[in-house]
Parts: sequence; C-alpha cells; structure tokens
Amino acid sequence: MERKHWMDNLRWVTVLLVLFYHVFYFYNNKGVFGGAGGFGEYPQYKQYQDVVMYILYPWFMPLLFLLAGASSRYALQKQSGKEWFKSRTRKLLVPGTIGLFVFHWMVGYFNTVVASRQGVFEGVPTIAKYFMMAISGTGPLWFIQVLWLLCLVLLLVRAIDRDDKLWNWCGKANYVAIILMGVLFWVGEQTLVQHPRPESLDGLWNLYKPLFYLVPFLMGYFVFSHDAVQEKLEKAWIPLLACAVVAGTVLVITTFGQDNTSPLYLGSWLNCLYGWLMCLAMMAWFKARFDRTGAFAGYMTRSSFGAYILHYLVIAALGYMMKMYTNLAPWMMYVILFMAVMTIPFLLNEIIKRIPFIRWCVLGIKKEK
Repeated sequence: MERKHWMDNLRWVTVLLVLFYHVFYFYNNKGVFGGAGGFGEYPQYKQYQDVVMYILYPWFMPLLFLLAGASSRYALQKQSGKEWFKSRTRKLLVPGTIGLFVFHWMVGYFNTVVASRQGVFEGVPTIAKYFMMAISGTGPLWFIQVLWLLCLVLLLVRAIDRDDKLWNWCGKANYVAIILMGVLFWVGEQTLVQHPRPESLDGLWNLYKPLFYLVPFLMGYFVFSHDAVQEKLEKAWIPLLACAVVAGTVLVITTFGQDNTSPLYLGSWLNCLYGWLMCLAMMAWFKARFDRTGAFAGYMTRSSFGAYILHYLVIAALGYMMKMYTNLAPWMMYVILFMAVMTIPFLLNEIIKRIPFIRWCVLGIKKEK
C-alpha cells in the first residue's frame, strides 16, 4: 500500500501546534491549571494572546488520536496483532512509564518546585521526592499512555470483528454520516466529571479522558482509514475549512475568558462542533494539498514523536526560570520560549536516540535509525 504522506505531514504539523500551544498555556491567565501563570489577573489584564488556546485545544489532540487509529489499521495489514502490540508497547508504554524515572523526573522537579517552596516536601526522604517528581513529570506523556490502552482495546474489538464486517460497513459513510459523527464527539465529552471533587480521582479522569479519546481513535480505524472516505473529505476541503473557521470564530468571541479545559466548556455543543469540523477540515485540507514529501518533511515525520516526548522539559524549565528570575518583557518571554521549544527538543532527540538503553527508556527505540 502506498504511504499516506498527507497523514505523516498532518501528524508532525499537529505536534508542532501542540508545542506552540504549550508556550501560551504555560503563561495563561484564564484559570487553566498548570504553568507559571499569566502576567496579570483576568479580566483586568486581558492577555489576548491566550486566544491560541481556544483555537487549538478543541481539536488537536482528538486529531492525533484519529490519525493514530487510521495508522493502526494500516500497520495491522502488515503485521500480526501480536507483533503490532509488541511494537506499540515498546514505543508507547516504555517511554510512558520507565521514561518517567529516567528523564521526566526533571520535568516533575519544576512542577513540584512551588510545592517545595511552600514546605510541602519538608521531612520527605530524598527517594520519595524522586518518585513524586517522576510521577509529577508525566505531563504530555498522558497521550502515549492513553494511546497504549486504546491499542489494547482495539485488539479486543478486532477479535469481535474478525471478518472486518464493521470496517467494510463504515467505509460506506457518506457526507451526512461523516458530519453526524460529530454527535459521537459530543457524547464522548459528556463522559467527563462535570464537577470534579478535589479529594478524588475525578481530575485525573478528566485529564486522561479515555472514553472521549476512544471515539476518534476507533473512528480513525474504522472510518477514516478508507480511501473512499478520504477522497470524500478531499473534495470538500474548502467548505469544511470555511465552516470550521466560522464555528471557531463564534466560539472564541462568545467564550474568551473562560477556562477552556473545564468539563462544562468541553462538553458544550459549540466546542464539540468546532472541534469536529476542524478535525475533518484539517484531514481534508492536507489530503488535498499536502500529500507529498521531501527531505524536511521526511525528517519531521521521523523526529516529531521524539520532540513531543521531550519538549515539556524546555517549557517547564525555561518558562519557569524566565518568569521567576528575569525582568524580561512578556513578549520577549514568548519569543524566547517559542524559539527554544521549536529547536531544543529536536536537538535532544538527536542526542538521546544515539545513547544505548537510554533511547529505549525515553524514546522506545531499540537501536539508532
């Protein structure tokens, strides 16, 4: 089967958007948990640059799960389920668990430094602090942890649909069916705990959102892995993108200032409509205009996963130190952090993938490629 270059390109571009998003997330003042906080209290200080979060957050992670689902279909046409799941375990579960203790404890250090300043860790043994920092350093690794679980679910679903009856049926989806799948997008968001209790695991459930992300992952596998469905999207890329822009504009204008990661916000019909339309529009646009590759695109296809895994240390360390220990103007902090996160993670990836064993722990690589 001919490689889907448009999927490769859409995946690495979306990863770059995740890195871009985290620059603004880290300094947001809209009540979104995490980061170092903004440069003034909202609404006195509007901080309009936070609009980036409202534009990107509703769709970029669902899109990555959707692409992962479609890619899983293609991989399972070449490998047995056992071989495929073994490779997924090495690529996803190993960095998402062992990698925490080898690399991401450093991210956890910056995540817990405020707690240390407040005396939370006073009297805590060093080894206990290390484990707490490792777990706290999970950060963006939630994505690969959830993806590994969904791969396990997919094997169970495939065992039921042995003859591909469901997959073949889904390939008949027309435009109306494709648009209406946004209802499933909305249903998935309703699985979040609307009023999470601080003393419970509600917050963790809302962070990982496994049932919500199961929806685009399975849709990617059963629906959007079909050439016929992709061709339908390609033909409609202009109206899909136009509708997405309109929905996104209305969403931003009517909700700016709200916590755009809260369950109530995410479960709103307008957020789900915009998120689903953007997923469709981005796939359609890239299928129509970016189904090609080259030296740069090839490099990004190979390296974007590693950059995603490694990038948050740059955000947490540099972002925190600039905010706490410099008098730089806010715009300068954004520029420096943006330039750093678009370069340093790729350099770290090049270094780590050349170190035996460490590359397996952190990147899930058995040997240098």
